[in-house]
Amino acid sequence: MNHLAANLAQVQDRLASAAHRAGRSPADITLIAVSKTQPVEVVESAIACGLREFGENRVEEAAPKMQALASASLRWHMIGHIQSRKARQAAAAGFVLAHSVDSLKLAERLNRLAGELGRAQAILLECNVSGEAQKSGFAAAARAEWAALVPEVEQIARLPHLRVSGLMTMAPMVPGPEAARPFFALLRELRDYLREQVPGGDWRELSMGMTDDFEAGIAEGATLVRIGRAIFGERG
Repeated sequence: MNHLAANLAQVQDRLASAAHRAGRSPADITLIAVSKTQPVEVVESAIACGLREFGENRVEEAAPKMQALASASLRWHMIGHIQSRKARQAAAAGFVLAHSVDSLKLAERLNRLAGELGRAQAILLECNVSGEAQKSGFAAAARAEWAALVPEVEQIARLPHLRVSGLMTMAPMVPGPEAARPFFALLRELRDYLREQVPGGDWRELSMGMTDDFEAGIAEGATLVRIGRAIFGERG
């Protein structure tokens, strides 16, 4: 508990310092504690330290935690890839935001399932701005690709049970956080472009930055940062 509290204090200091360097308010940046692989007891310790926003990568791991901690009024984020066969579970789980919608097909499936459940689902569009073949996301590494995204994004924005709230990306493995900044800058530019081309979304959110590079994400406009290791320590 003490170790976790100390880690969290360090992360919050880093976040605040990065925000001030960028001329931003720390209050405009949401810290999401990535609790994947962490047991309920560790999440309870994180709650005791004041955390309320948690991110999970797998629906099957998240659902029991969400049920066990339902009385704590937490906000759960789905930050991992959503497999088509797990879409029904993801829709039913009650995530406040799905960060990783990476295709029109997945969006249409989530929309249908959310409609069946009588709820609206806020989503982010995951974009591959690094061009890495192994990464999920809409292809967006080259500005020449952006116009081709517009028709699909327009269709997603019209789906009645989804709310497009912005974009998400993961920077590639780079030598240091400053080397990640161009990728985060590109995502911000893409968000601004899509906001002009597809005004149906609110486009306020940019989910970008993890333990090793979240300061660079904040410098380029991140509103959501996803921090696991710096809070919980190395996974065993």
